Order: sequence, then structure tokens, then C-alpha cells
Amino acid sequence: MKKALINDWYYVNGGAEKVIHSLNQIWDDFDHFALIDFLNENDRTFILNGKKAKTTFIQNLPTVKSNHRKFLQLFPLAIQQFNLREYEIILSSSSSIAKGVRTTKNQLHICYCHSPMRYAWDLQEQYLDDAGLKGLKRAYAIFVLNKIKKWDIANSHNVSFFIANSKCIAQRIKAIYNREATVIYPPVDVDFFSLETQKEAYYFTASRMVSYKKTQLIVETFNELPHLQLIVAGDGPEFQKIQKIAKSNIQLVGFVDAILLKKYMQKAKGFVFAAEEDFGIIPVEAQACGTPVIAFGKGGALETVLEDKTGTFFKEQTIKSVKEAILHFETISFDPNVIRQHALQFSKERFEREIKSFVEEKYKEHSTSNK
Repeated sequence: MKKALINDWYYVNGGAEKVIHSLNQIWDDFDHFALIDFLNENDRTFILNGKKAKTTFIQNLPTVKSNHRKFLQLFPLAIQQFNLREYEIILSSSSSIAKGVRTTKNQLHICYCHSPMRYAWDLQEQYLDDAGLKGLKRAYAIFVLNKIKKWDIANSHNVSFFIANSKCIAQRIKAIYNREATVIYPPVDVDFFSLETQKEAYYFTASRMVSYKKTQLIVETFNELPHLQLIVAGDGPEFQKIQKIAKSNIQLVGFVDAILLKKYMQKAKGFVFAAEEDFGIIPVEAQACGTPVIAFGKGGALETVLEDKTGTFFKEQTIKSVKEAILHFETISFDPNVIRQHALQFSKERFEREIKSFVEEKYKEHSTSNK
């Protein structure tokens, strides 16, 4: 049987790309499709087994490599240019547009949904604010996003079955598309992020420095806790702004590779995570190291962190709330072995086993019903 794998885009090696990597470990004969593909060779080897994705006309537009999202209004047209009639099975990995590919009733289309389009649905105002859009430009952007919402709902019917990366996302799929979704948590490399029981005195956070990750909030909180040390890894648009406000108890180390990230994670007293994520792989990576997590108590973190056993929560994304959670965290004695054991349920092997079983079961049902 011929299989196609459609991802929204390829330009970084993030959480969604770890899902693609695992899918390619299960089946090595996918033909790959995406809006754009700008992977470097190391990432291409890891994610796509060295293959290149067939791309759309978006790939050749000027400045697309630096900012593909400004061509958002063209995404629906682009993704529906793919001719996939020869494929029996179509897997889409989507937090945006990939699930909107054209299919027929004789094809099995399974979507692994990281989230319905965040910028069109639940984070629309934040994205517009971050883009600095005002007046007529903002009004036009809202017009475009409303059209994309209608397109998104209409084309959700092209999906035979949804898989959600968390219960949180399954609820959003139901609310937006009125579709049921099976929850299969994404793969976490718990073997690489190995246990370390000897912790040091510092706290650690790591993410791309964009507004919704709330790195600035974490730094501002530790500014008010000068007796506690914080190490911050990551770069991005907000790096210089955050660097300017960080006090002497805070160290910004910029981008770090996987080896150094693991070392910081293993030795940290606690990992601080202030974003509202659909799942959030990095808090699970921290727990795989035996490191407890201080997380915003919303979204996927509620499914991956156990209160006062593998971490603790703050209820609001405010300095006061984060500070209270950190001070509460300081009173708890965590067992790294218990934390590590909890993280093992999110392993790559578990993900690959569950996905393989789901796809094979649905393919068998689909084949029988089409006879």
C-alpha cells in the first residue's frame, strides 16, 4: 500500500518533528509532503531519514524562509494543490493546514492533531498583538482568519479519524470540529533524558523566546527572588529584551545543543514552565531526568505533571502566582526516581506501538468496508 505523510512545514526540529521522526521509524516508505521544506541536512537525516518533502508554490515565494506565516491567506490554496489520489493511506501531522489536503472517500486519512490552528482559534488576539497589527491591517488580518476558520471546519471532514496529542486537544477538536479523537501522547526520548539523582541549587527553563512561552514572566519572577538561581536557555525575538531586565541571580545561556540541554535539565533543582501548551514535551523531558516541574496549571501540563509528586502548579500567568508556586515548591521533598518512573509512560516506544496499532486497525476496517 502507498502511504503519504503530510506535515504543515519543515524548517525547525521541534516537538511536531519528533512525531514525524517516530512515524518514519515505524514505516520507512512514506512519500513526504509539506507547504515548505527548509531543513538543514542534520535535521533532515533525523526527521525524514534524509528524504525531501514535495512542497508547494509557497516554497518559492520571496522571504518565505524567514517568515512563512505572512503568506497565511495562501495556505489553503497551496495545500490543496497536492494530488494524492494514488495513496491508500494518508497521515497528516497538523497544528495548522496539513489536515486540509484533498482526499476521496476511498482513502484512509488519519490526522495526528497537535492543535486546531492556534492563530485562527484560541490565540487569535495574541498573534495579532505580537504582529503589531492595528487599524486596517488588523481588520484585514481578522477577515483572512475568519475565512480560514470556515475553510478549516469544512475541510476537517476530509479526515477519516483524528488522533489528539492530549485530552486537552481532544476537547478542542470536539468543540471546533464536532469530531471525536483518540488520545495518543507524543513521543518523548526518555532514554536520552536519563535519570540524575544528584541535583544542584539552580532552577532551569528552556524555550524559544517568543511571547506565549512566557520566559519574560519567569525572569521577572526570579528578579523578585534574588536568593534563588535561574538558568535560562533559548533564543528568539525576545532575547535582548529579557537579557536587559535579568538581575544577577539569572544567567541567560542562549541556544544550547541537546547534550548541554540535558546536562542543565539533569542537575536542575526544578524546571520552570510558564506556557500554556497543548501537550508540552519539555516538561516530560525534565521529569525523565528526575527533575520536578513548576508549571502553569492549564493545558497539557495537567496531564503530564502530578501535583506535589512530580512537580507543582501555578494558577495564573502572573508574577505573584509563579512566586507562590516556587516558594511552595521549596517546601516539598521530591523523589527523582518516582518522577522518572512517571515520565516513562510517555516514551517513544509507547507512542510508536500505539500509533502502529491504531493505523493498522483502521486500515483493516477501512479495507473491509470498501470491499
